Formats: sequence, C-alpha cells, structure tokens
Amino acid sequence: MTLPIYIWITSILLFAMLAFFAFAQAASARNGAQSAADAAALAAAQNARDELMDGLALSIGKGDAWLDWLAGDQFTGGGARGAADQLAAENDSTVVGFGPVEVNGYPGFRAEIETTYTVGDSIIPGTESKHAKAEAQAIVRPRCDVAPSADPEKAVEFDCDGGESFEMDPADFDPDDLPDASVLFSVHLAD
Repeated sequence: MTLPIYIWITSILLFAMLAFFAFAQAASARNGAQSAADAAALAAAQNARDELMDGLALSIGKGDAWLDWLAGDQFTGGGARGAADQLAAENDSTVVGFGPVEVNGYPGFRAEIETTYTVGDSIIPGTESKHAKAEAQAIVRPRCDVAPSADPEKAVEFDCDGGESFEMDPADFDPDDLPDASVLFSVHLAD
C-alpha cells in the first residue's frame, strides 16, 4: 500500500523538479539576452561618444560649432550599428532591431537582440526552438557646461559633473588638451 503512494509522490516531485529546471533554463536564456542587449546598446552609445570627441577636437577654433559638439547634438551615429552588432555577436546574439532614441532630452540608441542559442530541451514542448529576446537603450549625456555668455573664440571655462573644471583656449588649442571622453560625456543605460 505504501509503495504506490511513494511512487506517486516521487513522480510528482520529479515532475515539479523538471518543471522548475525548465523555468530556470528560460530565465537563464532571458538573462543572457538582456546582457547582450545592454552590451549592444552601450557599444552603440560609446561609438557615438567617440564620434562626438573627434568632432569636438576638429571643430574647436573654427567658430562656435564646437559648442554643438560639446552639447552632444552633432553625432551621426554612423558606426553605432556596427559596434552594436559586434558586441551582440560576442554575446552569442544578433541585433534584430536598432535605432536612435531620445530619452529625457539625451540622444542614444535602442538595441533589440535575439540569442543565437535556444532555451534548450525541457519537459515543456517547443522550448528547443525558442530564442530569447531582449531590448535596451543607452544614452550619451554631456557632463560639462560652458557659461552661456562665454565667447567661443576666447578661453572658456568648463564646469563638469563631479566638481571637475578646466579651461580651454580655442585660439591655442591642441587636441591633446581635451580631457578623457568620460569627463565630457557619460554613457549609460536608460531606464
């Protein structure tokens, strides 16, 4: 009499354990997909930040267009998709949706990815062919301000986040005088 009950309880526990394992497989695939989406969006935004730094260095001393570069308004994002594709591939994923976004007034990129691997075999039918998907957005935010009354043709004082400040004279500019890109622009995931 106790043997059938023991077999029945063991079967229920085994089924519950296999179901739990299937959900854990799906959660693991979803976490991997989110990490890949985050990496792809951040790579695109970092590529745009590099473009902003290059444009800023080239425009200083040639009128006031450099102020637009400093404000983060001038990048085209030409290499952003390639950077997103590369980081997604390094995370066993493919970019299936990509584009520019604006979050709270800051420019950035949205990356939607799909994993190249599947959830895997489990007791839930169909999981062996299901790919995890995720989406992320990353923005580029200028970290420095210039006094509104500043003359872009003369020495300008920059006030940056974290209390950092520096002065730059466009008439006597050397690209090596620019601080690190992380001082001028932050790149982070958007909520």
